[in-house]
Amino acid sequence: MKTLRTTKLPVLYTHGIGSLPRPRVVLDLIGRREELGRERFSGAMDDMVRFAIRLQEQAGMDVVGDGEWRRVHYVGEFLKRVGGFERVRKFTHQGETKLTDVVVGRMKSGGSVFEKDAEFLVKHTQHVTKFALPSPFLIAIRYWHEDYSKAAYPTLQHFMEHLADLLQMEAQALVGAGIDIVQLDDPALTYFCDRRLMAGTSSHDERLRRAWDIDTQFPEAIASINRVSEGLTAEVHLHCCHSVYKRQSDVVGDYKPILPRLKGAAIDRINLEFAYQGTGMVEDLRLLPEEIDVGMGVVDVRGASLQTVEEIAAIGAAGVAVLGKQRVALNPDCGFAPDAGEPPTIDEAFEKLRRLCEAAAKLRAEGI
Repeated sequence: MKTLRTTKLPVLYTHGIGSLPRPRVVLDLIGRREELGRERFSGAMDDMVRFAIRLQEQAGMDVVGDGEWRRVHYVGEFLKRVGGFERVRKFTHQGETKLTDVVVGRMKSGGSVFEKDAEFLVKHTQHVTKFALPSPFLIAIRYWHEDYSKAAYPTLQHFMEHLADLLQMEAQALVGAGIDIVQLDDPALTYFCDRRLMAGTSSHDERLRRAWDIDTQFPEAIASINRVSEGLTAEVHLHCCHSVYKRQSDVVGDYKPILPRLKGAAIDRINLEFAYQGTGMVEDLRLLPEEIDVGMGVVDVRGASLQTVEEIAAIGAAGVAVLGKQRVALNPDCGFAPDAGEPPTIDEAFEKLRRLCEAAAKLRAEGI
């Protein structure tokens, strides 16, 4: 639901998607987490997160987050704290063999994972605040496996139902801490946009080689999202990206297969990618249900090169031509560093955010 604070945001307001690149000092701090102990680590990280907040404010952002600097990975911190996961499954991804976590035991609710982080963000900015959580479908698709998980959760659907309950409590805690916008991250929904993947063509990510059925799985995913957003007195965003890994995407494809299927989704805005090649086409927005607004990804977070303010503004203007300015906000395509080790620098991110805000100001000044 829209709130008093979010309704006061300007047209074409600017917001981030979540993560900012971690400077070397933050990576060093994360690496020494156990050595430093909880109190010293938390105190030092507080200083770093204050900087992440001020960086966004200095760039001119209308909505700010904490940069996700307390997390090594945008999903991993949640999994670590609810328990039940072990790194035992081998898989290949873009030519690399890795080990990944899978659920092997029942998750437990030991209180909110991110409530204190949210309270810190709210305390240290006067801006509208946003905080991101992984969606139930994303976690279920990536971390349930029949060879390891059946003893804890007989089916993927059982796992997803428990996830939805835990994340609903987490979202309520964020709102209780004063967060204005809760974002659910679900790049797994964008898998349905990749026609080759849906046709069973081999993927460079072994985790994506499975049976896909949009008619069954997409409604299940939306039902789990609706469970998380149930009763929230905050604005709810859904973020669907094409994944980011070392400046590349795992999937390609426009949004035609999924946008009409969002009818009935209990969200206020869907944040999509339009700046990077192989993602969305602005004309796809004609298929968006009229009760849902859009966050347009107008800044490419994968490429190292910088778009001009005019190039950024042009993408936003094209979206306004389809939906009208009241339904459009502007954002980067994705988080700059969903994993702490992603290559963009903090200076690159700052300059891209600054240009994003300049582009928004330009469009407002032109009356677009």
